[in-house]
Amino acid sequence: MKQCHFCVNNVKSIDYKDTESLGKFLNPHSSILRSWRTNTCSRHQRKTATAVKRARFLGLLPYVSR
Repeated sequence: MKQCHFCVNNVKSIDYKDTESLGKFLNPHSSILRSWRTNTCSRHQRKTATAVKRARFLGLLPYVSR
């Protein structure tokens, strides 16, 4: 079983301004990937989703891409 990326690397906070790392948790249509696809624990999945939503609101990430 794979480990959570954030737990293994001891990441303290997930920053909404870091769009390159948040892009790894989005599929090609810009929707947030599920935790079983990204292998993140539920705590970090919630924080990632919040960061993606904040970045979308500020225009740093797209809501939809085709």
